[in-house]
Order: sequence, then C-alpha cells, then structure tokens
Amino acid sequence: MTVTGIEGLADLRPLLGEIGDAKRVRVASVPGSLAEQAFVRAWERLAQGEDVELVAISETAAAVARARLAGIDAEVLRSAGLSDHDALEVLRRAFDQLGGVVPDDLCGRLRTAIPLMRKATTAPGFAASLCRQPRSGATYPGLPRIIVEPPESHGDHCFTVAVYGVLISSLVGSDPATPFLLGLAHHLHNVELPDAGFAGEVLLGDHLPRMITVLEERELAALPTPLAQRLREVFALRADAVVPASQAFHAADVIDRVLQVHHHARAAAFTASQALDDLQLVHAGPVQSFHYDVLAAAGL
Repeated sequence: MTVTGIEGLADLRPLLGEIGDAKRVRVASVPGSLAEQAFVRAWERLAQGEDVELVAISETAAAVARARLAGIDAEVLRSAGLSDHDALEVLRRAFDQLGGVVPDDLCGRLRTAIPLMRKATTAPGFAASLCRQPRSGATYPGLPRIIVEPPESHGDHCFTVAVYGVLISSLVGSDPATPFLLGLAHHLHNVELPDAGFAGEVLLGDHLPRMITVLEERELAALPTPLAQRLREVFALRADAVVPASQAFHAADVIDRVLQVHHHARAAAFTASQALDDLQLVHAGPVQSFHYDVLAAAGL
C-alpha cells in the first residue's frame, strides 16, 4: 500500500484540521497553546514511565474531544462542580461529534480511553524549550522566506503530528504507539538548533545528519534509559516510508505542514461577511433583531 492509496484519509482530513486548531487556542490559566500544553504533558507521562501506547491513545482521545471543547477540559469541568462521571460524559459527547470518521477499530479504543487529564508539572526541560522554539515556515533555497505571523512552535507541530499519526495508524496497519512517539520526538534536535527550514538544511549540507545525531543524543541523555533506547529505534523510521509505522508518521507530518499553510492562507483571506453570514456571528436569540438594528444604524 502506498500513502497516496490510503482509503479513508480524505474522510479523516476535516477532523485533522480541527485538531490542528489547538495550536491556536489558549486559556488564561496556563501558558502556551492547548497543543503545547498537551505536548508537555505527554512528555511528562512518558518520562515517568507510562506505557507509550496508553499515552498515545489517551492523548489522542483527549485531542479529538478538545477539537470542540477547546479549553474546557476535565480539570475545568471538575472545578466548576461536575463529578468525574459527569465530566467524562461531557468529554465523550464532544468526542462523539467528531469520532465517527475514525476507523471503527480505533474509535472504540479512543472513546474508552478518554482521560480526566491533569496539567503537567515535571516534564523534561526540552519539552518547554520546543514550545518556545518557532518553526521556520515555508522556505526554499535561493528564495526569500515567507514570514507568517504568529509562527507555530515545534511543540505545536510535534504534538499535532503525533496525534495525526495515531489517527492514521489503523489506515495503514500500524500500531498507534510508534508514529505517536516519533511524532513527539522528530524535532528533538531543534531544542538547540534554530529552524531555518529547507533552505537552511541545504546550506548545512553533509553536516546536518551528524548535527542532528549529536543534538538528539544530548536530549536523550536526560530521559530514562528504556525510553531513550526506544526513541533511537523509532528515529530510524524517518529515513523512508516503507513500513506501516513510517507511513503513518510521514503522512501525519506532511498533512500537518500543508494544513498549517492552508490555515495562514485562510486567515489572510478572512472576511467580515464570513463571520456574519456563514458563522452567524449575530446568532439567534431574544435580542437578535435588536442587534441587527444596532448594526444597521451604525452602518455595519
């Protein structure tokens, strides 16, 4: 099977787009985007010895629910007086709005694994660094870079690729843990290496592979030995897209990069009429007609 022949990928794509929007949603109580918060938490869980597949499935389940609930997570629900049972019911309702496009064998596992997540407190230092390290955006040798604001972080990108990898895994016959782990870690070298994009990689030339290895090993040294060794094994999958796990990862990576470009293109082309008409900014309710009168009087 080739990546271009993945049946069901087109059906999954709208969900991937909504999950990716967690890069751009924030809450007052915790710094960073929702994707960055989940990225840091995932690394904390892995560093503490949790099973990789359990982390992959539960974090992906939470990401699907978060696509509609945004910053309303289990912690918020419980602080507002909901019981654990009621909080889980809300999360599952949000999951069910989008989970229907996930392959059946994976969908059931995800729904069952929706967790009552907590905020991260003791994640490895490199996780926070990757959330501060911006991505370069689209670059090409010999051409000026295209600057887009605000840039996504490597934490945003890596967590999103990890979750996409889980959702795509069953389409290519991969286990979910391997593409999730590779997605989280595939830019570990960028903790210290600022991102200059493809143009910068070409200029680094033959030095780049060794630089990546040196910088990755520096960060792996801070992790428990079993996890570090597992990461060394999955890093080898970046070289091609032959085995199912590498297909799931590379499909997730390229989809996220292109969806990010589509986001910036949409943002640049956004119009007020889209908000007023398509999204019904002045929504139905007891004061809707008054709102319309106000806007008419103001010439809006």
